[in-house]
Amino acid sequence: MATPMLTGSKAPTARPPAARPPHLLTDLTALVRPGQWTKNLVVVPLGLLGAPRLDAGAFGGAAAAVAVFTLASALIYLINDIGDRDRDRRHPEKRHRPIAAGRVGVGTAVVFAAVLAALLAATVGLTVLSGTAALVDWWPVAAYVALNAAYSKGLKHVPLLDVFIVAAGFVLRLAQGCLASGNPVPNWLALCVFSLCLLLILGKRRHEMAVGGVLHRPALRGYTLGFLDQLLAFAAVLTAVSYVLHVQGSTVFGPHGPLVAVATAPFALFGLARYLQLLMVDSGGGNPSRALFGDRMTVFNALLWSALLAGAWVLCHFSS
Repeated sequence: MATPMLTGSKAPTARPPAARPPHLLTDLTALVRPGQWTKNLVVVPLGLLGAPRLDAGAFGGAAAAVAVFTLASALIYLINDIGDRDRDRRHPEKRHRPIAAGRVGVGTAVVFAAVLAALLAATVGLTVLSGTAALVDWWPVAAYVALNAAYSKGLKHVPLLDVFIVAAGFVLRLAQGCLASGNPVPNWLALCVFSLCLLLILGKRRHEMAVGGVLHRPALRGYTLGFLDQLLAFAAVLTAVSYVLHVQGSTVFGPHGPLVAVATAPFALFGLARYLQLLMVDSGGGNPSRALFGDRMTVFNALLWSALLAGAWVLCHFSS
Protein backbone atom coordinates (compact mmCIF):
# COMPACT_ATOMS: atom_id res chain seq x y z
CA MET A 1 0.00 0.00 0.00
CA ALA A 2 1.49 3.33 -1.03
CA THR A 3 2.29 5.75 1.76
CA PRO A 4 0.23 8.90 1.37
CA MET A 5 2.12 12.15 1.09
CA LEU A 6 1.39 14.81 3.66
CA THR A 7 -0.30 17.90 2.33
CA GLY A 8 2.08 20.79 1.97
CA SER A 9 5.15 18.64 2.38
CA LYS A 10 8.08 19.05 0.03
CA ALA A 11 10.31 16.43 -1.41
CA PRO A 12 13.75 16.49 0.15
CA THR A 13 16.32 18.28 -1.96
CA ALA A 14 19.99 17.42 -2.11
CA ARG A 15 22.29 19.96 -0.57
CA PRO A 16 24.91 21.40 -2.92
CA PRO A 17 28.40 20.25 -2.06
CA ALA A 18 30.30 22.67 0.08
CA ALA A 19 32.88 24.70 -1.79
CA ARG A 20 36.38 23.44 -1.15
CA PRO A 21 38.71 26.04 0.33
CA PRO A 22 41.57 27.07 -1.97
CA HIS A 23 44.75 25.09 -1.43
CA LEU A 24 47.81 26.96 -0.16
CA LEU A 25 49.77 26.03 -3.27
CA THR A 26 47.01 27.47 -5.44
CA ASP A 27 47.07 30.73 -3.49
CA LEU A 28 50.86 30.98 -3.63
CA THR A 29 50.70 30.46 -7.40
CA ALA A 30 48.07 33.19 -7.68
CA LEU A 31 50.35 35.60 -5.82
CA VAL A 32 53.00 35.48 -8.57
CA ARG A 33 50.42 36.23 -11.32
CA PRO A 34 51.07 33.50 -13.95
CA GLY A 35 48.66 35.32 -16.25
CA GLN A 36 51.06 38.29 -16.34
CA TRP A 37 54.07 36.24 -17.46
CA THR A 38 53.08 36.79 -21.07
CA LYS A 39 54.58 40.27 -20.71
CA ASN A 40 58.04 38.72 -20.38
CA LEU A 41 57.38 36.17 -23.11
CA VAL A 42 56.41 38.96 -25.52
CA VAL A 43 58.75 41.85 -24.64
CA VAL A 44 62.06 40.19 -23.73
CA PRO A 45 62.42 38.16 -26.98
CA LEU A 46 62.01 41.40 -28.98
CA GLY A 47 65.72 41.78 -28.28
CA LEU A 48 66.32 39.07 -30.87
CA LEU A 49 65.15 41.46 -33.61
CA GLY A 50 68.18 42.73 -35.43
CA ALA A 51 70.59 40.38 -33.64
CA PRO A 52 73.84 39.88 -35.58
CA ARG A 53 73.24 36.13 -35.54
CA LEU A 54 70.38 33.89 -34.48
CA ASP A 55 72.06 30.82 -33.03
CA ALA A 56 71.62 28.61 -29.98
CA GLY A 57 73.53 31.11 -27.84
CA ALA A 58 71.20 33.99 -28.72
CA PHE A 59 68.07 31.94 -28.11
CA GLY A 60 69.51 30.49 -24.90
CA GLY A 61 70.36 33.97 -23.64
CA ALA A 62 66.86 35.22 -24.44
CA ALA A 63 65.33 32.23 -22.63
CA ALA A 64 67.49 32.94 -19.57
CA ALA A 65 66.46 36.60 -19.67
CA VAL A 66 62.77 35.58 -19.77
CA ALA A 67 63.27 33.28 -16.78
CA VAL A 68 65.12 35.94 -14.76
CA PHE A 69 62.55 38.65 -15.48
CA THR A 70 59.70 36.24 -14.68
CA LEU A 71 61.23 35.61 -11.26
CA ALA A 72 61.93 39.32 -10.72
CA SER A 73 58.39 40.38 -11.67
CA ALA A 74 56.89 37.61 -9.51
CA LEU A 75 58.92 38.89 -6.57
CA ILE A 76 57.68 42.44 -7.16
CA TYR A 77 54.05 41.30 -7.40
CA LEU A 78 54.42 39.51 -4.09
CA ILE A 79 56.04 42.49 -2.36
CA ASN A 80 53.27 44.76 -3.65
CA ASP A 81 50.55 42.43 -2.36
CA ILE A 82 52.16 42.33 1.07
CA GLY A 83 52.38 46.12 1.27
CA ASP A 84 48.93 46.77 -0.24
CA ARG A 85 46.96 44.15 1.70
CA ASP A 86 44.96 46.67 3.74
CA ARG A 87 44.13 48.84 0.72
CA ASP A 88 43.27 45.80 -1.40
CA ARG A 89 40.62 44.76 1.13
CA ARG A 90 38.64 47.86 0.19
CA HIS A 91 38.75 47.11 -3.54
CA PRO A 92 35.81 45.19 -5.08
CA GLU A 93 38.11 42.82 -7.00
CA LYS A 94 41.49 42.94 -5.27
CA ARG A 95 39.97 42.00 -1.92
CA HIS A 96 39.88 38.42 -3.21
CA ARG A 97 43.67 38.26 -3.50
CA PRO A 98 45.13 35.61 -1.17
CA ILE A 99 46.90 37.96 1.25
CA ALA A 100 44.11 40.55 1.35
CA ALA A 101 41.54 37.78 1.87
CA GLY A 102 43.58 36.30 4.72
CA ARG A 103 44.14 32.93 3.06
CA VAL A 104 47.92 33.49 3.04
CA GLY A 105 49.54 34.97 6.13
CA VAL A 106 52.07 37.77 5.94
CA GLY A 107 54.77 35.55 7.44
CA THR A 108 54.19 32.88 4.79
CA ALA A 109 54.28 35.52 2.06
CA VAL A 110 57.59 36.93 3.36
CA VAL A 111 59.16 33.45 3.37
CA PHE A 112 57.88 32.89 -0.17
CA ALA A 113 59.41 36.23 -1.24
CA ALA A 114 62.76 35.18 0.25
CA VAL A 115 62.60 31.93 -1.74
CA LEU A 116 61.90 33.82 -4.97
CA ALA A 117 64.78 36.23 -4.28
CA ALA A 118 67.11 33.28 -3.72
CA LEU A 119 65.97 31.64 -6.96
CA LEU A 120 66.51 34.91 -8.82
CA ALA A 121 70.05 35.28 -7.47
CA ALA A 122 70.81 31.63 -8.21
CA THR A 123 69.58 31.89 -11.81
CA VAL A 124 71.72 34.95 -12.47
CA GLY A 125 74.67 33.29 -10.76
CA LEU A 126 74.36 30.17 -12.92
CA THR A 127 74.43 32.22 -16.14
CA VAL A 128 77.56 34.04 -14.92
CA LEU A 129 79.35 30.84 -13.86
CA SER A 130 78.46 29.07 -17.11
CA GLY A 131 79.83 31.96 -19.15
CA THR A 132 76.46 32.63 -20.81
CA ALA A 133 76.50 36.25 -19.61
CA ALA A 134 78.65 38.50 -17.46
CA LEU A 135 77.30 39.91 -14.23
CA VAL A 136 77.23 43.43 -15.71
CA ASP A 137 74.88 42.17 -18.44
CA TRP A 138 72.12 41.79 -15.87
CA TRP A 139 71.93 45.50 -15.00
CA PRO A 140 68.38 45.84 -16.46
CA VAL A 141 67.08 43.27 -13.96
CA ALA A 142 68.89 45.00 -11.10
CA ALA A 143 67.49 48.36 -12.22
CA TYR A 144 64.01 46.83 -12.51
CA VAL A 145 64.09 45.45 -8.95
CA ALA A 146 65.49 48.71 -7.51
CA LEU A 147 63.01 50.88 -9.40
CA ASN A 148 60.06 48.75 -8.36
CA ALA A 149 61.26 48.62 -4.76
CA ALA A 150 61.12 52.44 -4.74
CA TYR A 151 57.74 52.20 -6.45
CA SER A 152 56.40 49.92 -3.71
CA LYS A 153 57.81 52.16 -0.98
CA GLY A 154 55.92 55.23 -2.08
CA LEU A 155 56.47 56.30 -5.68
CA LYS A 156 53.30 54.45 -6.71
CA HIS A 157 51.35 57.12 -4.86
CA VAL A 158 52.82 59.95 -6.97
CA PRO A 159 50.62 60.77 -9.99
CA LEU A 160 52.33 60.32 -13.39
CA LEU A 161 55.39 58.74 -11.77
CA ASP A 162 53.23 55.72 -10.94
CA VAL A 163 52.55 55.01 -14.63
CA PHE A 164 55.92 56.10 -16.03
CA ILE A 165 57.83 53.78 -13.69
CA VAL A 166 55.75 50.77 -14.68
CA ALA A 167 56.23 51.56 -18.38
CA ALA A 168 59.99 51.94 -17.85
CA GLY A 169 60.02 48.38 -16.53
CA PHE A 170 59.07 47.11 -19.99
CA VAL A 171 61.90 49.03 -21.63
CA LEU A 172 64.24 47.33 -19.15
CA ARG A 173 62.82 43.98 -20.27
CA LEU A 174 63.61 44.91 -23.86
CA ALA A 175 67.12 46.03 -22.90
CA GLN A 176 67.73 42.71 -21.16
CA GLY A 177 66.61 40.82 -24.24
CA CYS A 178 68.96 42.87 -26.42
CA LEU A 179 71.91 42.26 -24.11
CA ALA A 180 71.15 38.54 -24.06
CA SER A 181 71.08 38.34 -27.86
CA GLY A 182 74.13 40.55 -28.38
CA ASN A 183 72.70 43.62 -30.11
CA PRO A 184 72.12 47.25 -29.07
CA VAL A 185 68.71 48.51 -28.04
CA PRO A 186 66.91 50.04 -31.08
CA ASN A 187 65.95 53.56 -30.09
CA TRP A 188 62.62 53.77 -31.88
CA LEU A 189 61.63 50.30 -30.73
CA ALA A 190 62.40 51.25 -27.12
CA LEU A 191 60.20 54.34 -27.47
CA CYS A 192 57.44 52.27 -29.09
CA VAL A 193 57.51 49.73 -26.25
CA PHE A 194 57.50 52.51 -23.65
CA SER A 195 54.59 54.43 -25.19
CA LEU A 196 52.54 51.27 -25.83
CA CYS A 197 52.97 50.10 -22.23
CA LEU A 198 52.19 53.60 -21.02
CA LEU A 199 48.97 53.43 -23.04
CA LEU A 200 47.96 50.13 -21.43
CA ILE A 201 48.78 51.31 -17.91
CA LEU A 202 46.85 54.55 -18.40
CA GLY A 203 43.94 52.45 -19.64
CA LYS A 204 44.10 50.39 -16.47
CA ARG A 205 44.09 53.57 -14.35
CA ARG A 206 41.07 54.85 -16.27
CA HIS A 207 39.21 51.61 -15.63
CA GLU A 208 40.08 51.79 -11.93
CA MET A 209 38.74 55.33 -11.68
CA ALA A 210 35.51 54.39 -13.42
CA VAL A 211 34.96 51.26 -11.31
CA GLY A 212 36.37 51.90 -7.86
CA GLY A 213 37.11 55.60 -7.54
CA VAL A 214 40.27 56.88 -5.87
CA LEU A 215 40.04 55.24 -2.44
CA HIS A 216 42.12 52.15 -3.23
CA ARG A 217 44.88 53.98 -5.15
CA PRO A 218 45.92 57.40 -3.80
CA ALA A 219 47.72 58.33 -7.05
CA LEU A 220 44.36 58.46 -8.81
CA ARG A 221 43.65 61.73 -7.01
CA GLY A 222 46.04 63.33 -9.49
CA TYR A 223 43.95 62.26 -12.48
CA THR A 224 40.56 62.92 -13.99
CA LEU A 225 38.85 60.90 -16.70
CA GLY A 226 39.32 63.80 -19.13
CA PHE A 227 43.01 64.10 -18.33
CA LEU A 228 43.49 60.34 -18.73
CA ASP A 229 41.69 60.41 -22.09
CA GLN A 230 44.11 63.09 -23.33
CA LEU A 231 47.11 61.10 -22.11
CA LEU A 232 45.74 57.98 -23.79
CA ALA A 233 45.42 59.80 -27.12
CA PHE A 234 48.96 61.17 -26.78
CA ALA A 235 50.40 57.74 -25.97
CA ALA A 236 48.52 56.10 -28.85
CA VAL A 237 49.85 58.62 -31.39
CA LEU A 238 53.41 58.27 -30.05
CA THR A 239 53.14 54.48 -30.27
CA ALA A 240 52.01 54.57 -33.89
CA VAL A 241 54.68 57.09 -34.97
CA SER A 242 57.54 55.31 -33.20
CA TYR A 243 56.43 51.96 -34.66
CA VAL A 244 56.51 53.31 -38.21
CA LEU A 245 59.90 54.95 -37.67
CA HIS A 246 61.33 51.77 -36.19
CA VAL A 247 60.17 49.52 -39.02
CA GLN A 248 61.21 52.08 -41.63
CA GLY A 249 64.79 52.18 -40.38
CA SER A 250 65.10 48.59 -39.16
CA THR A 251 68.07 46.57 -40.40
CA VAL A 252 65.77 43.53 -40.45
CA PHE A 253 64.01 44.79 -43.58
CA GLY A 254 66.92 46.71 -45.09
CA PRO A 255 66.01 49.01 -47.98
CA HIS A 256 62.43 47.68 -47.97
CA GLY A 257 61.77 49.12 -44.51
CA PRO A 258 59.66 52.10 -45.70
CA LEU A 259 57.40 49.83 -47.77
CA VAL A 260 56.96 47.38 -44.88
CA ALA A 261 56.19 50.28 -42.54
CA VAL A 262 53.44 51.59 -44.83
CA ALA A 263 51.99 48.11 -45.42
CA THR A 264 51.80 47.19 -41.73
CA ALA A 265 50.84 50.59 -40.28
CA PRO A 266 47.07 49.94 -40.73
CA PHE A 267 47.34 46.85 -38.52
CA ALA A 268 49.11 48.87 -35.84
CA LEU A 269 46.49 51.61 -36.01
CA PHE A 270 43.64 49.10 -35.88
CA GLY A 271 45.13 47.40 -32.83
CA LEU A 272 45.45 50.72 -31.01
CA ALA A 273 41.93 51.80 -32.01
CA ARG A 274 40.46 48.48 -30.94
CA TYR A 275 42.05 48.73 -27.50
CA LEU A 276 40.68 52.25 -27.04
CA GLN A 277 37.27 50.97 -28.10
CA LEU A 278 37.39 48.15 -25.54
CA LEU A 279 38.44 50.65 -22.90
CA MET A 280 36.10 53.57 -23.55
CA VAL A 281 33.07 51.96 -25.20
CA ASP A 282 32.98 48.48 -23.65
CA SER A 283 34.34 49.61 -20.24
CA GLY A 284 37.17 47.08 -20.35
CA GLY A 285 40.87 47.60 -19.75
CA GLY A 286 41.07 46.58 -16.10
CA ASN A 287 43.32 43.71 -17.12
CA PRO A 288 45.38 44.74 -20.20
CA SER A 289 46.60 41.18 -20.83
CA ARG A 290 43.03 39.89 -20.88
CA ALA A 291 41.92 42.77 -23.09
CA LEU A 292 44.67 42.09 -25.63
CA PHE A 293 44.75 38.29 -25.64
CA GLY A 294 41.08 37.65 -24.88
CA ASP A 295 39.57 39.75 -27.66
CA ARG A 296 39.09 37.85 -30.91
CA MET A 297 39.38 40.87 -33.17
CA THR A 298 42.64 41.90 -31.50
CA VAL A 299 44.09 38.40 -31.73
CA PHE A 300 43.05 38.02 -35.39
CA ASN A 301 44.55 41.41 -36.25
CA ALA A 302 47.77 40.48 -34.43
CA LEU A 303 48.02 37.18 -36.33
CA LEU A 304 47.59 38.88 -39.71
CA TRP A 305 50.04 41.58 -38.68
CA SER A 306 52.62 39.03 -37.57
CA ALA A 307 52.17 36.98 -40.74
CA LEU A 308 52.72 40.06 -42.89
CA LEU A 309 55.86 41.03 -40.96
CA ALA A 310 57.20 37.47 -41.14
CA GLY A 311 56.49 37.27 -44.86
CA ALA A 312 58.19 40.61 -45.43
CA TRP A 313 61.24 39.43 -43.50
CA VAL A 314 61.47 36.25 -45.55
CA LEU A 315 61.20 38.14 -48.85
CA CYS A 316 63.76 40.74 -47.76
CA HIS A 317 66.13 38.06 -46.47
CA PHE A 318 66.12 35.89 -49.59
CA SER A 319 66.05 38.76 -52.06
CA SER A 320 69.22 40.31 -50.65
